[in-house]
Amino acid sequence: MVAKQLDSFRHAFHGLAVLVKTQKNARIHLASTIVVLALGFVLDITTVHWAIISLAIGAVWAAEALNTGLEFLADRVAPEWHELTGKAKDVAAGGVLAASIAAAAAGFLIFLPYIF
Repeated sequence: MVAKQLDSFRHAFHGLAVLVKTQKNARIHLASTIVVLALGFVLDITTVHWAIISLAIGAVWAAEALNTGLEFLADRVAPEWHELTGKAKDVAAGGVLAASIAAAAAGFLIFLPYIF
């Protein structure tokens, strides 16, 4: 049981590595994550603010991972262009954009009062 669970974690971490290695936007998210975490430490934000920032970062990473997974799968099962495949990819990318906009808004609302 424990071995299977550890194997699941290994696959999940491998998936994150694939995400960062293959996706330019994931590398942008990684850089943004590092900047936001550093800013949080420098500004000594509250526990509640850390919780919000953590959820925002997690939402963006989850959306990016699901978007990339959908794209990989779509490219495998339907390598030729199809309107519905294009729509599915666009909708998934829109989900990443929505999560990123919400995360940026949360970041501004949290960090601006500390800065000014």
